[in-house]
Amino acid sequence: MKYYSVFLSLALATFSFISCGGNDNDGEDGGGNSVVGNANCNVPVIGQSIEITRLGFPKVKGGASEVVVHSTSAFGMTYALEWDHEKRSSRWCCYEIKDGNHQKVWERSGWKKRDWLGDPFQHDPKIPAKEQPPVNGEFSGSYFPDHSGKWFDRGHIVASEDRVYSKDANEQTFYMTNMQPQVHAFNAGIWLKMEACVRDHFSKGSTVYVCKGGTIDDEKQILMRTKSGFIVPRYFFMAVMLKNNDGYHAFGFWVEHRNEKRSKYILSNYVVNIDELEQKTGIDFFCNLPDDVENQMEGESVQSVKSYFRSWGINQTASTVN
Repeated sequence: MKYYSVFLSLALATFSFISCGGNDNDGEDGGGNSVVGNANCNVPVIGQSIEITRLGFPKVKGGASEVVVHSTSAFGMTYALEWDHEKRSSRWCCYEIKDGNHQKVWERSGWKKRDWLGDPFQHDPKIPAKEQPPVNGEFSGSYFPDHSGKWFDRGHIVASEDRVYSKDANEQTFYMTNMQPQVHAFNAGIWLKMEACVRDHFSKGSTVYVCKGGTIDDEKQILMRTKSGFIVPRYFFMAVMLKNNDGYHAFGFWVEHRNEKRSKYILSNYVVNIDELEQKTGIDFFCNLPDDVENQMEGESVQSVKSYFRSWGINQTASTVN
C-alpha cells in the first residue's frame, strides 16, 4: 500500500506538470503555460477533463460545479461549460474560432427539415435532466419584471451561428445547458450584435477565444427567477481574446439585461478590459496563459483595447455593424 501511494503521488505530480505546461498550439493539447510563471492555471484532478488547460478556459470554480465538454469526432471540442449543480445553471461557456471551424456547411433552418420540425432544443445528455429547464414552456411562461408582458427566449450562450461547421456541432448548441433566459429585445438586439461583432471579424491565421455567460453567483446580479426557480441573470458578459502575429490582445463586453433592443447603442459603451470584467464577474479569465502575458494583456487600458479592436467595429453604432 505504501508503494502504491508513492506511485499515485508521483503520477498525479507528473500529470499536473504536463497539464500546466503544454505547448502553445491553440489549445489542441493543453494550454500554452508553464508551471514556472503560472500560479493560477487550471490543474486537472483525476476524473476531470484535460481540456480545462486550453488557453480559452477560465479558472474552474469547482465545488458543486462540473466542467462539461461537448465535441465531435471530426472537429474536436465544440464548446465547454461549467455547470453548477446547485444553482442549476451554467457559469460560463467557452469555445474557439479558428481556421478549421470558421466555415458554414449547416444552416439553422435545416432543422425544419428534420424530425424536430424546426425546434432542435433538447436536454444535455451529460447533465441530469431534472437540473435543466424544461425544453418548452419554462422561459416562454416566465415574464420580464417590468409589467410589459414580455416573456423570455431560450437565449443561446454559445451562438448557433458560431457552430455551423457541422450539423452535429450545431445540434450541441441547442442543449438546454447552453441556454439562459433572455428577453427577446435583448436576445435579438444588443446580444446578437455583440455576437456578430466577434464572429464577423475573425481573420485567417488567427484564433479567437471566447468565454461567455450570465451572472449567477451574486444575488445582486440576478434579475429574477423563472416560474420553476431557474436563474435569470441581470448581466451578461463576453471575454474575448485574439491570438495573432501581434501576440495576445483581449477585451470584454459587460451589458445589463434589459427589455430594450438599444438600436442606437455604440458597442464601445459596453467594452471593458479583462481586469474589470474579472472584478465584475468574479471569474478569472484566460488563467492558462503565463502570468506575465496574462497580466499585461488583461491590464491594458480600455482606451488601448478600443484602439486595437477598432477594426472590429466596436466604436460604431449597431446599424453599421455587420
